[in-house]
Amino acid sequence: MRNKALHILLASSAALFFSLGAHAQASVDRLMARADSARLQYDFPAATRFCNQAVEQDSTSRAKVEDLLIMCQNGLSMMDFCSQPVVVSRQVFPMKDFFLFYPLENHGWRKTPNQLDSLGGDLASAVYIPKESRDIYYSAADEDGIRNIYHTTLADSLWSAPMLINEQMTSSSDEIYPMLSPDGKSLYFASKGLYGMGGYDLYVSQWNEEAKDWDVPVNMGFPYSSPYDDFLFINTDDGRYSIFASNRGCGRDSVCIYVLEYDGMPVRQAVSDVKELRELSSLVPATDPSRIDNGSAVNDAESQNVDTRRYIEKIKEVRTMRDSLAKFNNDLDEMRNEYSSASDERKAELSNAIQEKEQGLPALNAALQASVKELQAIEMEFLSNGIVLDATKLQDNADKEVVGASSGYTFSRNSFGPAPSLEMRKPKAKFDYSFKILPEGRFAENNEIPDGIVYQIQLFAQSRKATVADIKGLSPVFERKSGNKFVYSVGVFKTYKDVLSNINKVKKRGFRTAEIIAWQDGRSIGVSSARKLESQVLYTVTIYPENGQSLPEAAMEAIRSNSDKDLIKSAENGSVVFKVGPFEDKAVAEELVKALKAAGIGNVSLE
Repeated sequence: MRNKALHILLASSAALFFSLGAHAQASVDRLMARADSARLQYDFPAATRFCNQAVEQDSTSRAKVEDLLIMCQNGLSMMDFCSQPVVVSRQVFPMKDFFLFYPLENHGWRKTPNQLDSLGGDLASAVYIPKESRDIYYSAADEDGIRNIYHTTLADSLWSAPMLINEQMTSSSDEIYPMLSPDGKSLYFASKGLYGMGGYDLYVSQWNEEAKDWDVPVNMGFPYSSPYDDFLFINTDDGRYSIFASNRGCGRDSVCIYVLEYDGMPVRQAVSDVKELRELSSLVPATDPSRIDNGSAVNDAESQNVDTRRYIEKIKEVRTMRDSLAKFNNDLDEMRNEYSSASDERKAELSNAIQEKEQGLPALNAALQASVKELQAIEMEFLSNGIVLDATKLQDNADKEVVGASSGYTFSRNSFGPAPSLEMRKPKAKFDYSFKILPEGRFAENNEIPDGIVYQIQLFAQSRKATVADIKGLSPVFERKSGNKFVYSVGVFKTYKDVLSNINKVKKRGFRTAEIIAWQDGRSIGVSSARKLESQVLYTVTIYPENGQSLPEAAMEAIRSNSDKDLIKSAENGSVVFKVGPFEDKAVAEELVKALKAAGIGNVSLE
């Protein structure tokens, strides 16, 4: 009886514990839902409060809560730096081809999948490759399905092997629609993985001529970026407009294209009122018609005479009639197919319907033939008058769809170009220096030991050169000469813990006398000395930008002049921070801090 009572008590306690846990998780889920709803309504102060309340509760969803909190804090931070662009126009388009309505080069968009992008996708269903391109920036999925930005350039007759542009513009999530500014000095793109407020945000990176690389990308902020998906930003070649797309306020299969007046020197202001921020981000067009210049908006705006327009309209008419006739015949075929297996009652119905439909077929064929003859007559008229038709251009104009003319700004639909066919150099395979046991061992491509603290596992020394059979499947195996002997070691391990976890694997391959060795900047040192150096304190210089977004050129110059360490952009408590390091020498890090302060950067810390 006593044991039975104990089991009942334990079961009751477990049920109560489970019930309390489920109740706490439900509470967290409700708070997260309220936070996300507030975020989508641009109410970042409320969204941050809800997230903080959810974080305080013990939850199995803590990582998700913290991810949402970061997005909400980012939005809250970016409320301090809002642009006030003048909106010229906005228009909703289908997701599948919205980009064709941008005032870009006709035939410049190439459908995916293609040679550059083997997957494509709902949001990234085309690559922009204008004629005479010598540099192509494009988005494509890697082996994990994550979309990154790649670059290839034309040298002589071959395109370079595509390369990721740099680490700063490569996140753990997708980057799409990279677009160069007309002067080639700015690269605009959208990312889901960089510092942002959820969905795809818009970013711009400036070309650093001295470093010959793209600088740290900066979130373009409100109202360009939003809690929704924002992408494909361009400045028009004539310098009049900035254009981008967003699904804020649109259905799932649609996007809105916004046309803004170009602002080369945007003034950023704080917007603390949520309602004002929401109105700013709704991007309502201005009503002043003098701000609109459709000559910049419509591609191929050549003047067309009456005869040319008549010819284009006749092409459209013939195409429409052919489409209608094709659908008519398809419907007839479906009815005939159904008739063969239908019941007697249904056959009677289908027989009457088929006869009625067949009676209308001659009239449709006759109308189509008449339109074709009229089209041919116009062509003969052109020839008799010595007019040479540009068939491609006329076909493009017949394909064009014009949208939004009644609102002042005209969107003109371009046509897709042919699939890209680029002759590329084969990428040189990079040697994999990670420790592996393979069916056939491999010697290191380069026997130089990397800088810093490095551990290896020494295998053996002998008077002759080793063969592949001697290394028993290990990779990468390094060779060095010591006196009259060849010494062989395997692996490049950054920590003692890593090398220690692999030495038994090496011994099991038959190298029973294998031992751990260590190097500092390519110089042999004792393992105990290496472990002491490994445990030394490292220093990082942290910079908090005054505008909350980017570093001024003076700060960038101070970093380049006083350090060769990495510059990393990240977020802390909703604020943008830049970190330089790590430094092993505190004095060197302190010199950089002094240089930054001398350059007018006040908010710098040494960690």
